[in-house]
Amino acid sequence: MAEEKILTLHPQGKAGVNILKRRYDVIAEYILKKLEAHPNITFSDLADQAYDDLQGTFDGKVVWYITSVKLDLEARGQIERVPKTSPHQLRLVHVAKST
Repeated sequence: MAEEKILTLHPQGKAGVNILKRRYDVIAEYILKKLEAHPNITFSDLADQAYDDLQGTFDGKVVWYITSVKLDLEARGQIERVPKTSPHQLRLVHVAKST
């Protein structure tokens, strides 16, 4: 039986990529947890930490997946680039919950 895949989105409307959902889930959870612990983090720090933390246990190219899933999370409105930061920083998007 084929493994479930997910087609990622791109914040600029470019074509996404098909990746295994289990890999997507690991990387998405990693990014979101990092951003909870570090409200603003540069993309390069995120990629470096992911490489150090996941290399050897993740069965794929860590930095490629971090990049692809980061773009998807941006397109889905879960994370965003902090405006006017160089190098660019990322943060969670906090959506006000309606009661």
